[in-house]
Amino acid sequence: MKLKTILYYTIIATVLSSCGAGSGGKNESGTTGWVYNDDKYGGFEVTDERQFYNNRVMPPGMIYIKGGTFTMGRISGDVLTDANNMPRRVTVSSFYMDQFEISNLQWREYLHWLGIVYHNMPGVAKSALPDTTVWRRELAYNEPYVAGYFRHVAYNNYPVVGISWEQADEFCRWRTDRVNEKILADRGYLMLPDFEKIKSMESQDSINDEMVFNTSKYLFNSTYRPLDRKGNSVTKTNWDEGHLLPEYRLPFEAEWEYAAYGMIGIEGEENYGQRRIFPWDGHSLRNPAKEFRGLMLANFARGRGDMGGMSSRPNDGFTATAPVDYFQPNDYGLFNMAGNVNEWVADVYRTQSYKFVEEYNPYRGNEFKEIEWEYKDIDGSTVRIPASDSLGRVKYVLLDSLDDVRNAKDGDPASHLEDWTAQISPEKATDKMYGGTTNEEKILASRVSNDVRVFKGGGWRDRPYWLQPATRRFLDQGKARDDLGFRCAMTYLGTDM
Repeated sequence: MKLKTILYYTIIATVLSSCGAGSGGKNESGTTGWVYNDDKYGGFEVTDERQFYNNRVMPPGMIYIKGGTFTMGRISGDVLTDANNMPRRVTVSSFYMDQFEISNLQWREYLHWLGIVYHNMPGVAKSALPDTTVWRRELAYNEPYVAGYFRHVAYNNYPVVGISWEQADEFCRWRTDRVNEKILADRGYLMLPDFEKIKSMESQDSINDEMVFNTSKYLFNSTYRPLDRKGNSVTKTNWDEGHLLPEYRLPFEAEWEYAAYGMIGIEGEENYGQRRIFPWDGHSLRNPAKEFRGLMLANFARGRGDMGGMSSRPNDGFTATAPVDYFQPNDYGLFNMAGNVNEWVADVYRTQSYKFVEEYNPYRGNEFKEIEWEYKDIDGSTVRIPASDSLGRVKYVLLDSLDDVRNAKDGDPASHLEDWTAQISPEKATDKMYGGTTNEEKILASRVSNDVRVFKGGGWRDRPYWLQPATRRFLDQGKARDDLGFRCAMTYLGTDM
């Protein structure tokens, strides 16, 4: 009887599907019956979703993190009494995250590209250099690190440090363009740059859009016509067709914390009855596995003056940073989500964010923007194109009515204004509370501002408390440390299931 029931429902489902009860056939509209991708019926172009997902490009170096719900926030005693991360249940959507922290080698690749393309603008590559002086301490001798940590081959696979949040954000933008450029080149939509030609150019102004690919300009500039090296037009794709990947970015704090815990051992259950303290099970910092028993699970400082243990029996084996692929990964396959170096996340720091952020994809730091347009005369016609900055990238401007969105519900009077036409402006209120423009205001202001970002994870200088994914600290986005690096994330498009 049970088999007959299953067969009955299978037949019904098949009949309904064949009748176009859903979205129609593969190449026709379920609304009108008109045929897609056919000029006879208007030429409405549709990319087959199944074909796209069967042939999608995995972001290089990344791991897929399936979204879900978890309890974000403090898991142990608040030893600093910051009261800035009380537990709350949130949900994050699926995303990708780098398997490893960004290494010195990867950062030097970035500098190499900047040096070639902007060889007439040396300040561009110079602004991307790590601050190697972060290794210096008043009463310590770390000059070998100052001179060699970033450049020497011995440290190729070690995490890049001395990087500010701003520099990390620029790296993400560069990586987005380079990955998408290669995808389009591999699929015949674009030609890779002629770097020899670029090197020979005396003026930076001569390096045009076709030579330096920019994802935003490619998508939004209707006059952008990619050419092959013989000057022939190349077919142009668009965002809707699914060839281009979303932007690389710094992970949101909720994403980072969710990924660090790696709670997938109980997948299939509707609830979980335990929380991890670290990115592994239990409270011990040593490996319980028989073949590795007693070895540390992360790179951290066990106590004052004990960075790596005794030479005869080291704690973690490293007095400073360790290679990005050292120590065991968590359940997602992510390395060094505790220890080695702290990691920048995207969020602006506020102590009370846990009270007010959204339950779904919580994030403080939104800047709702729109493209800044300009008008140019091209072949006798006035054409609207995106405005460009000095590096040829699309410029964005903040939407006027949302200037204060980062400060929402944080105590800033402007954040509570119901009437945006009120006399007090969000900018002035924010300045008064978070930094100020006069000396008096700066003295009274908090260290917290719109330029202060969260970092997490603990580093080689830190005690075990900071290895907990829930703990959080902050630093001005323009500053850097010798125990602070980053990894990239990317939004996953499509169903989470």
